[in-house]
Amino acid sequence: MADKQVRAEAFIRKKEEQNGETSELITPKFEEGQLSYLGSDVESLPLHLIQDYCNITSRLDLSFNRLKSLRGLEHFKFLKELVLDNNELGDNIVFPRLQDVHTLTLNKNRLTDLNQLLSQLVEKLSNLTYLSLLGNEACPNQLSSSDKDDEDYQRYRYYVLYKLPGLKFLDSTPVGTMEVAEAKRVGPYMLVVRPKDTDLEQDPTDLTPDSPSADLFSPLPAESTPDQTDHQGTFGKSKYIYYGRHSEGNRFIRNKDL
Repeated sequence: MADKQVRAEAFIRKKEEQNGETSELITPKFEEGQLSYLGSDVESLPLHLIQDYCNITSRLDLSFNRLKSLRGLEHFKFLKELVLDNNELGDNIVFPRLQDVHTLTLNKNRLTDLNQLLSQLVEKLSNLTYLSLLGNEACPNQLSSSDKDDEDYQRYRYYVLYKLPGLKFLDSTPVGTMEVAEAKRVGPYMLVVRPKDTDLEQDPTDLTPDSPSADLFSPLPAESTPDQTDHQGTFGKSKYIYYGRHSEGNRFIRNKDL
């Protein structure tokens, strides 16, 4: 099955080469199980790397390329360390199952969805002890955005450690036992959920009662709003009088109380 996959990928790469889509071949550096292939501007793993090194590589460094896909990484069955810094990997990244990988660095890519990324890592790289996401929007610090502060970053750390409690090192800082314990307690509540871009595109003034995004909730009794085109108000008399010191604009103070 693996041979069929390699042959299929060979055919795809050959077509890309014919269309002028492959980069100039750069000689990889390999020494004692460590394979480096830097600055070649490839968007996916070159076929010759897979064929020549997949069974003898324990550390793979693909930094300073233009990677957008990890297709072919599943062939590196003995991989323990994976370095993918300074690429173009986004939220559509798909990791293969690599249970022996304990080190993963994804610094300075295009990752924005932290929860989606961590869900993959929990399932497919469950033995991680070192993870670094610096320089991505998913990692809220001043490297990714100037409006983030230490509290934003600490909330991020708590959530990551809640999802991956086996980490010993996160980004540029070791993980302590007290931090892991606190992450277990508060981690589920630390994820910051932002609206999707599509939710922000619609002009609120365009909403109508028939719009799926319109908020049709009304605090008035149902009988007071028989239809949406004939709005009615309600009138009542309050039986409560406010006598506290913190008056709300004197709305409940009578003349005799002055």
